[in-house]
Amino acid sequence: MLKINDLHVNYGGISAVKGISIQVPEKSIVTLIGANGAGKSTTLRTIMNLVKPSQGEIIFQGENIVGKDTIDIVARGITLVPEGRRVFANLTVLENLKIGAYLQKNGIEEQILEVYDLFPRLKERSWQMAGTLSGGEQQMLAVGRALMARPKLIMMDEPSLGLAPLIVNGIFDIIKEINKLGTTILLIEQNANKALKVADYGYVLETGNITMEGKGRELMQNEKIKEAYLGTSKK
Repeated sequence: MLKINDLHVNYGGISAVKGISIQVPEKSIVTLIGANGAGKSTTLRTIMNLVKPSQGEIIFQGENIVGKDTIDIVARGITLVPEGRRVFANLTVLENLKIGAYLQKNGIEEQILEVYDLFPRLKERSWQMAGTLSGGEQQMLAVGRALMARPKLIMMDEPSLGLAPLIVNGIFDIIKEINKLGTTILLIEQNANKALKVADYGYVLETGNITMEGKGRELMQNEKIKEAYLGTSKK
């Protein structure tokens, strides 16, 4: 569904992404893991044309989308759940969801009900101001808002960041459920253990380069991965 070829991204004189190539098959969960500053968020922002690449291709369903407007990219079926959730604090839960459907001409009420089925808590709080929600509830809202555009591919940037362990488990259950319903997922996560458990395939990004890749479960067994990202090793 998504194929990135030799992607380079520069910030001023700094090379943030150095020629990476990744593939995201349809209906799969693919994860990018790596430390802060590795280039993970930059990759997602470049896919959405929030950052301009200096070189490379981003092929979505057979067409190069480099240079396309962000609105056009959303209309084609890609949405982003940003790091830090970025909900509209002074709007209600329902208003936030409706903003996510700004390109939809019909079926909005039906889509809201589908989001409420996934997140019953949001239905309970539909008239509550988003800024008064807990961190976990705001993350549910950020995911729900992205789903309102009926994406074929949803990209999530650090969905577990700052959340209590119990809430994190719930978020990953939702990620699996969204995928089971047919949506392809590209996931960025510092919680490598959780990410690799749900991912069909994973890439390790270090200082703008992909240093390792493989099936999620296989990467979990790799000693280098265990030591650097999982906090465990046989040594």
